[in-house]
Amino acid sequence: MSEGVTSGKTKRRVGRLAATAAALLLVAVTTCAAWIVSLGPLPLQEARAVSTTIVDRNGKLLRAYAMADGRWRLPVDAKKEVDPTYLKLLLAYEDQRFFDHHGVDPKALARAAVQLGTSGHIVSGGSTITMQLARLIEPRQHRSLHFKLRQIVRALDIEREMSKDEILDLYLTLAPYGGNLEGIRAASIAYFGKEPKRLSLAEAALLVALPQSPETRRLDRYPEAAKKGRDRVLDRMVSEHVVSEEDALQAKAQPVPRLRHPMPILAPHAADQAAAAVKDQAVIKLTLDAGLQKVLEPLAHDRAASLGPNISVGIIVVDNDSGDVLAHVGSADYFDPRRAGQVDMTRAVRSPGSTLKPFIYGLAFEDGFVHPESLIDDRPVRFGSYAPENFDMTYQGTVPVRKALQLSLNVPAIVLLDRVGASRLSARLKQAGANLVLPKDEAPGLAMGLGGVGVTLQDLAQLYSGFPRLGSARPLREIMLKDDAREPMRLMDAAAAWQVGNVLLGTPPPDNAARGRIAFKTGTSYGYRDAWSVGFDGRVTIGVWVGRPDGAPVPGLIGRVAAAPILFDAFARTGKLPAALPRPPKGTLVAGNSKLPLPLRRFRPFGELVRAGAEQAPHIQFPLNGSRIDVDRANGSDAAAMPVKVSGGVLPITMLVNGLAVGEIDSRRQRLIDPPGPGFARLTVIDATGAADTVVVRIQ
Repeated sequence: MSEGVTSGKTKRRVGRLAATAAALLLVAVTTCAAWIVSLGPLPLQEARAVSTTIVDRNGKLLRAYAMADGRWRLPVDAKKEVDPTYLKLLLAYEDQRFFDHHGVDPKALARAAVQLGTSGHIVSGGSTITMQLARLIEPRQHRSLHFKLRQIVRALDIEREMSKDEILDLYLTLAPYGGNLEGIRAASIAYFGKEPKRLSLAEAALLVALPQSPETRRLDRYPEAAKKGRDRVLDRMVSEHVVSEEDALQAKAQPVPRLRHPMPILAPHAADQAAAAVKDQAVIKLTLDAGLQKVLEPLAHDRAASLGPNISVGIIVVDNDSGDVLAHVGSADYFDPRRAGQVDMTRAVRSPGSTLKPFIYGLAFEDGFVHPESLIDDRPVRFGSYAPENFDMTYQGTVPVRKALQLSLNVPAIVLLDRVGASRLSARLKQAGANLVLPKDEAPGLAMGLGGVGVTLQDLAQLYSGFPRLGSARPLREIMLKDDAREPMRLMDAAAAWQVGNVLLGTPPPDNAARGRIAFKTGTSYGYRDAWSVGFDGRVTIGVWVGRPDGAPVPGLIGRVAAAPILFDAFARTGKLPAALPRPPKGTLVAGNSKLPLPLRRFRPFGELVRAGAEQAPHIQFPLNGSRIDVDRANGSDAAAMPVKVSGGVLPITMLVNGLAVGEIDSRRQRLIDPPGPGFARLTVIDATGAADTVVVRIQ
């Protein structure tokens, strides 16, 4: 009986102990769960914040901006942007089972526990890369069991939310390397002056060693300590048969850097503009080519220095087909206040000098009243109170139109502009994307043909790229966005654009430059304030501006002398031979002067009619050139019809509206036409002998 009582008491005691243990376990589990919940979500969004980086079309770094607190933290893709040797050393040294565990390595923790038990203090933490990332995301002040447990919990959270590649990328972005350097890219650029894509064994081992003690191994302060850390990594890699002893000895013989390199600043003006325009992207990709940008910036700096104090240079390179900007040099020296280096001279509005002349000739070719082989007079002429003169104050007499453009004669250009119409030239250039700036309350006039209007180098380059594109200009693009909805804009017809390009290809080049390879035009603004040169081949268009950013005159600053040599040097530095221009479009009239139709053999201004045999050339009597026509469109098409009356000419006489044939003039030399929409309209008549007349009217 006593044995049964004893047995019952024992069972009750065991039951009480079990219940107590269960209660304690429940309390422990509940407390642990409550503690884990109290940790809150991982602050991954803050951890993923990086420096804004500007890269070129191929992903090469152009410029990075430090974070608000001054840290350099550049995003990285380990698979694409980091040397495999470094990754091999890192994983072998820090976390050999990185791709196998789930954030915590039990073997490493067991080793750390044994070391703690035998030594009485933490010798090695047994931390995986994931646990180290947790520590970087939530920094601790000192080592303790509490913080180790926190790392373990956070590491498990990280592994649930991120892939192994994402974990490695974020670790390589946040790892400290001393001072304000975080991440392997910032460290590699600062210490080695290069991206971490290709590292020597010595460099890779050094970058593995630095994050273990980033402040006491700072290369710019404690290079000897950094060297010892690097060599310790190499010794361990030899012992674990990761690298050979011979390779390790060669790596140890390499000195460690003692100075930091500056962060790269390529295309600073383009980078500043991109960073200001795009606010929600850490990495902004530009259309620029870093290699080309890198050779053109020294060109601008050196040429500006040779031209004199306070002179700056702007260069822009545009891909003809896409309209992408391949190089953007905004000034001679971004950090030179004497040259207003931070002012982007490719966007500054300046007087273009003679660089608009090719567009005058292009519209004249398009209208069909002149041809490159036509003869034109270069002689004194007056338009009211305006009497244009040539740059050298001399006159060439009668010259081919081709030569007049190649020599940049002022009088022929203004005579043609008078025929084309300054308002029409202005409207066409604006239609092609150029923002022309006229003095306040001033309408386009003949003076704009010689630079009496404001324009930017970027707009000029866009316009000139329309010549090799055979008449269509594409808006420039500098920031690569997913949606690229840029549509080509009409500059002039294909034949006229080809003719201008063919003429400019024969412009005499600067001294020691090859002839007939680059089509180009120079310009000099009034008072020697701006020197220009814009040229193109079949692949790219390059624009060059030279002058003082403050607009002060520079005596002797001439486009042909100051800007054209820079243009040809820029083409040479692209590293490619000039590409051939397109072949003439179908229907282009290619002939010598003697083979041209009679009206095209010699240009005659308004009022000087051409005669074919005994007949008078056709002349549009109504509407008058430059007149304004009010059209009533509310009462149907008959009421809206516009009459055209012609005198002279040999029947049949063809009527064209804006270059498109609309039928023939009747025997009474009259015709009703359906006027185009509001704006300027060009009306042309051509008789059976090829004689023609044109007027430009404004439809309202």
